[in-house]
Amino acid sequence: MSKTIVIYGSSTGTCETIAEKIAQKLGCEALNVQELTADVVAANQNLILGTSTWGAGELQDDWYDGLSVLKGADLSGKTIALFGCGDCSTYSDTFVGGIGELYDGIKQSGAQFIGAVPTDGYTFDDSSAVVDGKFIGLPLDDINEDDKTDARIDAWVAQISPNL
Repeated sequence: MSKTIVIYGSSTGTCETIAEKIAQKLGCEALNVQELTADVVAANQNLILGTSTWGAGELQDDWYDGLSVLKGADLSGKTIALFGCGDCSTYSDTFVGGIGELYDGIKQSGAQFIGAVPTDGYTFDDSSAVVDGKFIGLPLDDINEDDKTDARIDAWVAQISPNL
């Protein structure tokens, strides 16, 4: 496996806990996006990026600076997988929109995106994280569907691992 890092932005700790679970399963480090630098990006071939979603489908606050770091780095040839937290009940019309914002910010970077997830089994009305009928990363609702979180993480890690 090439060098991999999980980078997360978390305001309440939920996305941080999920990032740590994913990192542990992949045998790599989890890093708060506040510590993201161009050197961190350059040192890792695989970037697993996670964000919670706030307001009307917005990124977690710390990701705005993190996205600037990513946009300024050379991502061509790197592999990127996205995951995010959202609330499919209260915010069913912007469910995990933070994933969509991350993707939109770096989709033209030359990186290869992996880890798309079918929308089957999710209850939501709309999401900017759905591209071509699939979520562009792993969506998690640890509020309303916490009983599904671990199984979804396990399936997703098994899906992306061969490509890392």
